[in-house]
Amino acid sequence: MLPTRRQVLGGFGASALTLGSGGAYAFLVEPRFRLALTRYSLTPPGWDPGLHLRIAVLADVHVGEPYMPLDRVAEIVAATNALAPDLILLLGDYPAGRKVTWHRVPLSDFARLAEGLRAPLGTYAVLGNHDWWDDRAAMLAGRGPVEVRRLLEARGIPVLENDAVRLVQGGRPFWIAGLADQEPFLPIGSRRSLADIPATLAQVTDTAPVILMAHEPDIFVNMPDRVSLTLSGHTHGGQIRVLGYSPLLLSRYGQRFAYGHVVEEGRHLIVSGGLGVSRVGVRLGVPPEIVLVELGGVPAA
Repeated sequence: MLPTRRQVLGGFGASALTLGSGGAYAFLVEPRFRLALTRYSLTPPGWDPGLHLRIAVLADVHVGEPYMPLDRVAEIVAATNALAPDLILLLGDYPAGRKVTWHRVPLSDFARLAEGLRAPLGTYAVLGNHDWWDDRAAMLAGRGPVEVRRLLEARGIPVLENDAVRLVQGGRPFWIAGLADQEPFLPIGSRRSLADIPATLAQVTDTAPVILMAHEPDIFVNMPDRVSLTLSGHTHGGQIRVLGYSPLLLSRYGQRFAYGHVVEEGRHLIVSGGLGVSRVGVRLGVPPEIVLVELGGVPAA
């Protein structure tokens, strides 16, 4: 039996209500008020199974109003500290892009709050593309250090740009390495990368395992087996993710490195969905997240 006019109109009304409420949630609720904790437990190849390490990972903060005001940053800092991590890693993109910024928040205020992150082994950072694009002087000069690097380091947070640092946990050593950004210069797609994997790993002077931070995950295709685990952000999980698919993702590799734990030929990559927004103020199906990585004591996939 064909539907009546009232049923058709009622169906349209229900659909509009569903779309409207879903849109309001995606624009107003998930990006601003949700905060998820995503856990990964693994012992990747090359990792010392007796080395137990708890790492909190924060990516793509994109500080700026209305989506990432300072009180939201303070909330994230408090939630991260409450996890009692051994180490905290920041994966870049600290300022918000202009398209989603109604009111800029000084990066000096962000750095002041980031100084409050607490972990026995410290907090380390890398830079992302927005950290370069936001610094007009660095863009014109074609070189750094960019503003947010200076501010973070003044607050005691080392920023790694093709650098490696040796740390020790429970008497067992490991390395934290950080690549410089792969897309620092405009126009987008210029492919003038500053990342240098060989120069970074040349600083690793023993056989202890290596964790490598790279803001953009696409470089994982070139990652050698010497790196036990690569950590990246940048994608935001596409900001819209439905049934494991991110339709708005910008990557040379499509969905390959969109989000989550990726294992290829025994090499491990974890891509954070990040915390802020970029290009458009919407998140749906991939809420802002703190990533907690627990290494050691778990068989490799």
